[in-house]
Amino acid sequence: MKRNLCVLGSTGSIGTQTLEVVDEHQAELQILSMTAGDNIDLFVEQILKYEPRRVSVKSEEGAEKLRLSLTERQEEQLFILPEILYGMDGFIACATMPDIHTVVAAMVGMIGLRPVMEAIRHKKDIALANKETLVTAGHMIIPMAEQYGVSLLPVDSEHSAIFQCLQSSSSEEEIEHLYLTASGGPFRHFTAEELERVTLEQALAHPNWQMGHKITIDSATMINKGLEIIEACWLFRVGLDQVHVLVQPDSVIHSMVGFRDGSVLAQMGVPDMRLPIQYALMYPARPKLSGERLDFETLVSIRFERPNTDVLRGIDLAKRAFETGGSMTTVMNAANEFAVAKFLKREIGFTTIYSMIEYAMDHHAFIKNPSLDDILETERETRLRLEALG
Repeated sequence: MKRNLCVLGSTGSIGTQTLEVVDEHQAELQILSMTAGDNIDLFVEQILKYEPRRVSVKSEEGAEKLRLSLTERQEEQLFILPEILYGMDGFIACATMPDIHTVVAAMVGMIGLRPVMEAIRHKKDIALANKETLVTAGHMIIPMAEQYGVSLLPVDSEHSAIFQCLQSSSSEEEIEHLYLTASGGPFRHFTAEELERVTLEQALAHPNWQMGHKITIDSATMINKGLEIIEACWLFRVGLDQVHVLVQPDSVIHSMVGFRDGSVLAQMGVPDMRLPIQYALMYPARPKLSGERLDFETLVSIRFERPNTDVLRGIDLAKRAFETGGSMTTVMNAANEFAVAKFLKREIGFTTIYSMIEYAMDHHAFIKNPSLDDILETERETRLRLEALG
């Protein structure tokens, strides 16, 4: 039987690579619904190829543009026009279709939170690539997944690596340490003064991975690794003191697990996001995946470094937010999204990302156990507070 998928965010980096995995396993995987933001032209091509039953875009204007484009293409190609929706209601409708087995949560930002929660309520397994889901609402998502009996299958390369290593373990109590590896980004050896002069082009030039712009900047600031620490604590039910970050510049080891008997297991491979995507979609099977293989005969060494947290302060900011708990992780995440967007528009400097996050956290009225409404309102208030800075 085919595994039916909803891809939330099909035109983004994870979304497009998910579709590449589907291309390799057409006998096992099928797209029933898809969502996109503003990239209507690419979305049209995806719809024509995968023929989903239901689709959704961000705005009503986008939906109308999509409808017109697809109607025009019907004159050239015979296909059944999908149900076309828009906005949050449309995203949720795509994620909760009755025949869906797995929802690929690949939307960037807080916009992915509600569709994921509703998918869980409808007993859909989640292939989780959206960091904000656990960073802001882990205290709700983890109990919900247990309540409705759904699997949260990590798509991030680091969490997938840990998940793969844990297949040899009988319980979470056997975990002693989790080692999240990081490439270190392009600025791992920069001084504070050099970081002040970083350009957008430099920040987008990741040494190892091909990713979307937002996550590439998060990797450069090391905020991404801070978010991954929070995710790991929720996913694998470990304490903050059990999660360690190691810079592994070649991205050969994607993460490691240290067990209480002293053994350490590592997941290794070439940097290819299709591998963790496929593992989440096909788990527990490991079908063949095309692409490059790790060549141990040419692998001279595997290096590790400590992260430069004095200069790249993303890890410490995320740890501070998680230690405070409650709504503080939402503030940290929302402030980072806001600041990164401004940096991508060349409106602020690179290190201003850190200062904006600190400002938002310092001025937040903390909520200990936030509801979904509290989380969404906290995000809104954080953005308004930062917009007021001018």
